[in-house]
Amino acid sequence: ERIIIPDENGEEHLFEVLFSFDVDETGKTYIAVIPAEQENEEEVEVYAFHYQVKEDDDNDLALFPIETDEEWELVEEMLHTLADEDEI
Repeated sequence: ERIIIPDENGEEHLFEVLFSFDVDETGKTYIAVIPAEQENEEEVEVYAFHYQVKEDDDNDLALFPIETDEEWELVEEMLHTLADEDEI
């Protein structure tokens, strides 16, 4: 699955979704993505956000930065788990 994320200048960039997951402890849903142009490279930069689906006609995503160390640890743990299972 691919999504388009605008940067702070309004330029749109295409990203490949690695995974998304819910965390009961935080009540949030998280998503990890990589730039689409890097998807076949050995080393890639992973971006993570928590998100909500907007209640509009397009069901767009509202992305929010991960702000706490605890949230980053949850995302990193999931990333390592999936990497160990060779799912990404």
